[in-house]
Amino acid sequence: MSEVNENTAGDELVPYIDPLPVPKVLRPASADVLRETEIAIRPTWVRLHSQLPPTLMWGYDGTVPGPTIEVRRGQRIRLAWTNRVPEGSEYPVTSVEVPVRPPGTPPASTEPGREGTVPNPDVAALPAWVVTHLHGARTGGGNDGWADNAVGHGDAQLSEYPNDHRAVQWWYHDHAMNITRFNVYSGLVGTYLLRDDEEDALRLPGGEREMPLILADRNIDTDDDGQLNGRLLHKTVVLDPKNAESGMPVTLPFTGPFTTVNGVIWPYLDAEAAWYRFRLVNASNARIYDLVLLDEDDTPVPGVLHQIGSDGGLLPAPVPLDFDAALPTLTVAPAERMDLLLDLRALAGRSLRLVNKGAGQAAGVPDPVNNVRYPQVMEFRVRECAEPDDFVLPRVLSGSFRPYEHGQIQHGHRLIVLTTPGTVGGGGHPEIWEMAEVTDGQVELPTDGVIQLKGADGTVKTYRRISRTMNDALGFTVAEGAFEQWSFLNLGGPVHPMHIHLADFQVMGRDAYNVDGFDLKLGGTRTPVTFDPTRVIPLAPNEHGFKDVFRIYPGQLVRVLGRFNGAYGRFMYHCHLLEHEDMGMMRPYVVAPAQALKFDHMAGHGGHDGHNGHDGHGS
Repeated sequence: MSEVNENTAGDELVPYIDPLPVPKVLRPASADVLRETEIAIRPTWVRLHSQLPPTLMWGYDGTVPGPTIEVRRGQRIRLAWTNRVPEGSEYPVTSVEVPVRPPGTPPASTEPGREGTVPNPDVAALPAWVVTHLHGARTGGGNDGWADNAVGHGDAQLSEYPNDHRAVQWWYHDHAMNITRFNVYSGLVGTYLLRDDEEDALRLPGGEREMPLILADRNIDTDDDGQLNGRLLHKTVVLDPKNAESGMPVTLPFTGPFTTVNGVIWPYLDAEAAWYRFRLVNASNARIYDLVLLDEDDTPVPGVLHQIGSDGGLLPAPVPLDFDAALPTLTVAPAERMDLLLDLRALAGRSLRLVNKGAGQAAGVPDPVNNVRYPQVMEFRVRECAEPDDFVLPRVLSGSFRPYEHGQIQHGHRLIVLTTPGTVGGGGHPEIWEMAEVTDGQVELPTDGVIQLKGADGTVKTYRRISRTMNDALGFTVAEGAFEQWSFLNLGGPVHPMHIHLADFQVMGRDAYNVDGFDLKLGGTRTPVTFDPTRVIPLAPNEHGFKDVFRIYPGQLVRVLGRFNGAYGRFMYHCHLLEHEDMGMMRPYVVAPAQALKFDHMAGHGGHDGHNGHDGHGS
């Protein structure tokens, strides 16, 4: 395999020459809930770009992305996610690990090709072992897609979804233990729309003027002549070839140079001069997009794009996306959803481009040093509308939305610490530490796994680590129907988009902390991690709704409040950087009836008093 030089193979692809595909809509039968609808996972050949040869992928119902599943609120359905990948099938992903490059140079992840490295034979040998998680759904633990419960060829995962939820966009994807990053990358994603009467009353754009935009970045392998051969390439950068603790390589999460929308690289949409509704989801393994809408002169376009919903449904009111100081970009982390309205009524004859902005360049300008070699995402080509569009954007979207007031809701507290890569005992990777407050003073300071936290009220509290890996003892048990505030503290490193299964949350606050007191070599604090009142971090205007994915930035403690109701069972929460999830940033928790927990003698069933890890931000 020849080495691919900078600015060669990927530049042969011309942007905006392929139309945007729209996934087919699947409306499961509901007359008899005992009759399930099968969605079969099959190999398929996909044209990612008209200048590329076909790419082998796996798809739900044989398409990438899978069909858009559409249901009504309260319509209980059963889906049989069936593995129809023939035994012995070729795994569709080539995986390589390349050396890290010097600072200030484009990382290898911005370029296609293997750079002379040998593919990982263990990835090539993977079987079709899959399990589907309906991300965001309120359903029992047995239906949720537990990562270990993946199925092989010919078997089916039968899941029941009550759909007792406000109108919302969920999405479905593979969640197989240890290999989610490869299975999702192979194409196993799709979107799921739940409708209700409140949404109907808004008379939002629909039909051909409503469509999903499923974003996912990809890399492509090359042949011996350096030409793109269409094969999916999972190319990651090695930071530590053989970590002294784990013996395993430590790699950065995957980010690829090419952006696909609904399975096509850099498509275009022929649109009328009318309102459109786009149900956007970032289905990438790890890339966080900073999106900007540009005109023909590479100038941001204000006044036409509005966010009306997020992960958990409609926002209270529309949020204008004017790419100004309030929201300079539309930032979308993996698994986040954005319900968007685009007003094209005054733009007939114009072309607009949605681009990904690099950190070091203006929007639309390539920024390979900051991992954005190709900023293109998609283009909108606006033509005259046959009939005037009389839709009026309402000032209030959801009359049923109620903001949570911290002091008015009885709730428990949990503290989760996201460690810095390189912390002792972590094998070189960041970890999730579940913490329990030490109230009897019987703990040695400083020591491994013990963190002191000085909160906004000035009180110093001491916490000890109670778990750090997926298979450690269960830490959190929650009474069904209970409210809890979970606080995520990022001690340093990358942004972690944290996802909690089952429940919807509201973001209560982002607080700045000085984390210098944490010692990586010790694995604990030598001086308390301390609230910093000089750095005020307001919530973004589009964070004031229900969410199930939260971006946890380094040096921040993010507080989210939600209610664990409507289902029982064992669930997971994890970082949605899929490489982090697969490498250990995932933990279980249990929801059980409050009445049954009265008989729990704590025999390995986790803390359920709701007060482990009080974060010092109120009772």
